[in-house]
Formats: sequence, C-alpha cells, structure tokens
Amino acid sequence: MSEAVVAKRYAEALFQLATEKKIEDNIISELTTVKDVFQNDEQINGFLDLPRITDEEKMNVLDAVFKDFDRNVINTLKLLVERDRMNIVSALVDEYTDLYNEAKGIAIATVYSTRALSDDEKVQLEDSFKKRFNKQQITIDNKIDPSLLGGLRIRVGNTIYDGSLNNKLNRMKHNVVSETI
Repeated sequence: MSEAVVAKRYAEALFQLATEKKIEDNIISELTTVKDVFQNDEQINGFLDLPRITDEEKMNVLDAVFKDFDRNVINTLKLLVERDRMNIVSALVDEYTDLYNEAKGIAIATVYSTRALSDDEKVQLEDSFKKRFNKQQITIDNKIDPSLLGGLRIRVGNTIYDGSLNNKLNRMKHNVVSETI
C-alpha cells in the first residue's frame, strides 16, 4: 500500500477522533509543530531511524519531546513507531490539514507574481476567490516568480488561473500562427 494511502487513513482516523472531541483546532496546531520538528530536527529523525533502539525507547523519547501535546497526537505517533511508519509523518500532517481545511471551508491559494503582493491586493484576491470557490476563508501564499514578466498565476487546489504576461503572449502567438495557416 502506498505511503499516501496509509497517511490518509491515519489522518482520517485522527481527524474523526478530533472532530468527535471538538479539538480539531488544537490538533492542527500541534500537528504543524510535529511536522516542523520532523522536518528540521535531524537528531530526532536519526534516533527514530536507528534499528537497535527499541520501540519502547522511541516512544519514551516521543513522550518527552511532545509531553505537553494532546494524547491523541502522541498516541498516533506511537502507533506509527509500532508499525514502523514514521516516514509518513509529513504526509499524515498534510492529509489532516486538507481534511481540516475542507471541514472549515478554507482554501489555500498559491499566487505567483513578479513581486510581493501588497496587503490590499491580497485582500482583493481573497474576497474574489472566497466567492468563486464558496469558501469561508482563502489563505494566500505569495511566491515570487520573476520568469512571469508580469501578471499573476494563481493555483487553488487543482485549478490554475493564468493571467500572466507569458500566457497572454503565448495565446497571442498561437492565434497569429493559427490565422496565418
């Protein structure tokens, strides 16, 4: 079974549990921290990857590192240790985040532009896309892409809106070539 499928199953189970207990907001916050730790702390990753360290010792370390976290988060991590699945922590957090965002009516829009967007521009984009996607909240992730020449390229989920100068020039070129043939 692929790691993505396994991560999704764990995320769904944790999200269902969090929803029943009405602690989804707390869990998303803690999982974000867990992901940061596993992405940035080579020591804990190296320790958890060592085959000579027992599962019990690994679980004790998780208890110590995440001692103030919700038991559901810690127990999920311990279950991943038991099943030798620590490699899916990031994917599990991403899947949980997707479930959380869907339930809360939140969408993430990645906006590619030649310069950083002003706060007013971000608010205008958020308002426009809230209506278009029928979401409660749109979070703008602005990425600078100087290759665009001008305009914006916006990605929300699997949908891409390309209003970049590159795209407009390519369409004009295509139209001119089509008309001359």
